[in-house]
Formats: sequence, C-alpha cells, structure tokens
Amino acid sequence: MERSCSVKSRDSITHQDHAPAPPCSRGHTPPTSQRRSRRTMVDVTKWPLFSLMEGEELSSIRQACVFGTSANEVIYITHNDDVFVFGLNCSNCLGTGDSQSTILPKKLDFLSGRKVVSLSYGSGPHILLATEEGELFAWGHNGYSQLGNGTTNQGVAPVLVSASLLNKRVTTVACGSHHSLALTNTGEVYAWGYNNCGQVGSGSTANQPTPRRVSNCLQNKVVVSITCGQTSSLAVVENGEVYGWGYNGNGQLGLGNNGNQLTPCRLVGLQGLCVLQIVSGYAHSLALTDEGLLYAWGTNTYGQLGTGNKSNQLSPVQIMAEKESRIVEIAACHSTHTSAAKTQSGQVYMWGQCRGQSIVLPFLTHFSCTDDVFACFATPSVMWRLLSMEHDDFLTVSQSLKKEFDSPETADLKFSVDGKYIHVHKAVLKIRCEHFRSMFQSHWNEDMKEVIEIDQFTYPVYRSFLEFLYTDNIDLPPEDAIGLLDLATSYCENRLKRLCQHIIKRGITIENAFSLLAAAVRYDAEVSPASTPSNRTWRSSALSSV
Repeated sequence: MERSCSVKSRDSITHQDHAPAPPCSRGHTPPTSQRRSRRTMVDVTKWPLFSLMEGEELSSIRQACVFGTSANEVIYITHNDDVFVFGLNCSNCLGTGDSQSTILPKKLDFLSGRKVVSLSYGSGPHILLATEEGELFAWGHNGYSQLGNGTTNQGVAPVLVSASLLNKRVTTVACGSHHSLALTNTGEVYAWGYNNCGQVGSGSTANQPTPRRVSNCLQNKVVVSITCGQTSSLAVVENGEVYGWGYNGNGQLGLGNNGNQLTPCRLVGLQGLCVLQIVSGYAHSLALTDEGLLYAWGTNTYGQLGTGNKSNQLSPVQIMAEKESRIVEIAACHSTHTSAAKTQSGQVYMWGQCRGQSIVLPFLTHFSCTDDVFACFATPSVMWRLLSMEHDDFLTVSQSLKKEFDSPETADLKFSVDGKYIHVHKAVLKIRCEHFRSMFQSHWNEDMKEVIEIDQFTYPVYRSFLEFLYTDNIDLPPEDAIGLLDLATSYCENRLKRLCQHIIKRGITIENAFSLLAAAVRYDAEVSPASTPSNRTWRSSALSSV
C-alpha cells in the first residue's frame, strides 16, 4: 500500500501546466508547453461533458480543461477569448459567483478578453489562472489559503492574486492538492497554501496564507518549469537540473530516500542529464531529457513507472530505453495513476492504471496524442493539461510558422550558440535570408552539417535574429539590439538594421545612455562605413540624453 502524508481531503486532483522548458548548458532549447500541444488533433467530445455541445460551439473552443473528482467540471476559452464554465461546481470552482451546478456553459465576464496562458486545479478544487499580461487569478476551495488571499474564505468568483506578486509577471501556475505554485518570467517560484509536509518550501510545516518566494538553493537559480504532486513540488532550472520539496514518503521527490523535504533539494539521480519536461502523477513523477530519454520514480502500485513491476523507486530509473524513436512528450496527472508518452515518430504509449487494469510496461496505443489516453483510459478522465485546440484548422500561415520556430520535432538544423541549441528549418532560412540561401545552395561547409556553431554573436542576439526570420518581430533590450544591428550588417539584412536602430533610439534613457554610447563606439569600429550615418543618428540621440 502507498504511504501518504496526512491530508484532510479527498484524493488529490490537480492540473499541471509548464513554463518554457530549459535551455540546457549542454546545448538544447526545448519546446514550450504551448509547442508541446501544437499538433493535438483531439476530439473534445471524447470527454462526455462536451458531447451535449453543438458543432458551432465546439468549433469556437481554443483551449479547454476538464477536471473534478469524476471529470465533472469544465472551463474553456473561445477564439474570441471568452471564458465559459459548466459542470458540478464543487467548492464554487466554476467561479460563477454561486454554488449552483450547470449543464449549460456560463460565461465568466470578468475573465473574458484576457488571453489565458496557464491554468491549474487542486483537489478542492481550487483554480489558478495566469493571463498573457502576467496576472494571476484564483477561485474555488480555500480551506488552506491556497487562493493566496490571506484568508480561508471560499472564492466564489475569480479574484486577482496581488499579495507579494505586485510588479511580478506570472507565466505558469501549478496546483497540488491544497497548495499552489506560480512561476514568474524572471524564473522565481512563489508558493502558498497547505504546508503539512513542506510542499511550500518555506523550511517549516506552517501553512502559508499568501505567496512566498521559494528560495534556499533556488535563490540564485532561474526556474523554467514547475509541477505539483499531491503534497510535493518539483522545479526544473535553466541548466536542466531538477529540484524537489515536500512529501516524499513514496519516493516521489526522487532523492534516494523517503524523508520529507522542507526546502528544495536537487535530484542527484538526474545529475549530468538535462531535463526538458517534468510531470507528476498522484504519487509518481516522470522526467524527459534533451536526448529523448525518459526517467520515472515514486510509487508504482499500478505499474505507473513502467518498469515491468510494481516496486516503488526512490531514485529516477530509465524506462523505454529500447524504443528506437526518441520520446518527445510525457504526460501524467495529479488525479490519476496513469502515465503516457509520445515518440518522435508519433507513437503514443500508456501504462499504469488504465480503466482498472494495471499495465506495468508502456503499451503502444492507436492514439495520436497523449491527451486521448486520459480521455479514454484514465480514472477520472480529466485533462492532464490545459488543452490547446489551435491546430491547422485555426492557424494562419504566419501563425503556423511562428509556432514552428525552435521546434525539435520538425527542425532539420540546429545552431549552437553559447552552448545552447536553436532548432530551425533550412527551407525557412533560405526563403527569408540571402545569407542562408547562399550557405545552403553554394556548397558551403555548413551545408553538410546538422549542427552549426556560432561564436561571433551571443545567444540572445542570434536567437532573436532567427526568431525574426520566423515572426518579423524583435523583442530585445536596446543593449542587445546593438549586437543584433551588428549581425544585421554582417548578413546584409537592411530591414532588420532599421528595426534595430529604431529599438535603440526608442530605448535610450539617462540610465543607459553612457553604456549605449560606449557600445556605439565599439560598433562603429566593427562595421562598414555604409552603416555609419545611421549610427551617428542614434549616437547623437544617446549624447542628447546625457
């Protein structure tokens, strides 16, 4: 039997989402969570609650999440960014302002118009939702202050979580049974709520009523991904290391022991590996590395580790090593004992508790995505993530191209810059850039390589350049835009040069004027005379700001 920390509630029911995964020091920039759901050709009517909706309503859905003790609650977002809910409404988890259940979708006017980027749920349930603007909203069960508002009053409608998160931009949320995590765009993790096993990471077991930064050994780390077990927490930092804290009675922290951890501790069993994605089941965890390797640890009562037996594992063990095609996605859900994985060739495997059966080894299914595993075989049949429906039916050419940038699944070339990979497509580069057209059509040495090393430009600069070729957009601070201007000059990208000069002029302040001026001097020494007049213009702007 599994041991469990004393929790005064039903079985945990959580949804997990993931921030952009880490650019590992060994050289890999993995897909984001949005990219992982990019090709999800899912029929949402496989979840019974959607079967009553008309075709027009179904076609309007952009994102959806099914949750609840019996998969009996739904939240979905339309292509117009309207937010709708329906279902049983346990603990006011629908956020409608009352406790009434509804079989017909109700619109949440307060949230409509806000682009949702991350959503997660706990076992009350309580709901966390992050928007594109970095705002965090919470509602539902609040018996342990898991809504982060400093009280234990139930949240009948969405409320902005502001305590300790003012001027912070939340990108990802994750819920445990009754605790909450939020990840900011600067790589900080905040935690609050139930803390009986240390799952908040504060160093004590006292409940945390408002968001508190998880520090200790994460203090100087940039966290890129978070997930929660029932009463445990896991985080991946930018170099691919994994840290865990909270309940560990079944080995779900992967620390080699079964003692609870009140502060973050690194998983030494994954040392030397670069983890891209991590997910948590009810009491087990899975990790996917940059080389497509899959590791599992924790409880194994139903074979959810996929090791061929039902023995718990206190440290990570590799599974599916014999598969010829690399793993590109893993899936687990806090409310189930089911695991799933997808290979680069599109094969989907499942194992663990599947409709009452214990499958102890990964079983090849006919499904095209991991989401179908949970719709058809998990108990309850919840969604393991906020499901994106933005597949080919809804995306324009430019949107599709933007989503394919830095996608390991479809790329046929990698650039290595500062020890990090950027995944691209030769065809796109040839179409968009004369420099690359010459490189790949004129028999340069690089034309025969799978990995091209870049040492004359920094990673932020070169990544922004390649992203520009896919999106026509630049998002860089003025200091880095100088380096991009240098690159644009070297590659004869005149339009990019003009955009860089505009960013630099627009970004000049009293605080950075001297640094920009110094960079301008260095830049003038490195570029051709043809670019000098434009540079004089923004150099003069810098001088006038001083």
